[in-house]
Amino acid sequence: MIEQIDYWPMVFVFMLSTFIGVGVIRRVSRLLHTPLMSITNAISAIAVVGSIIVTGSEHPPPIRILGAIALFSSMTNIVSGFLITDRMLKMFKVKGKEK
Repeated sequence: MIEQIDYWPMVFVFMLSTFIGVGVIRRVSRLLHTPLMSITNAISAIAVVGSIIVTGSEHPPPIRILGAIALFSSMTNIVSGFLITDRMLKMFKVKGKEK
């Protein structure tokens, strides 16, 4: 027997977290960008583990597809976060003083 899922509370929490996330990120100083990216990558790593569990388990196909989309999105966020952080750190290196 399949349980009936009430989607409206989930949509409400998603929209609320989106607005709160945008509000928090807008107030972050540019100097804190690299530490913030590190924290974001750690949170995305948790999302990757959760999405792997959802995608590989015995859920209905639409939920597994959403798990795969979440896995792709989280991995894209992690990889791009590392690339952006690496690029920002290279901007602070002094040319001619490489070891």
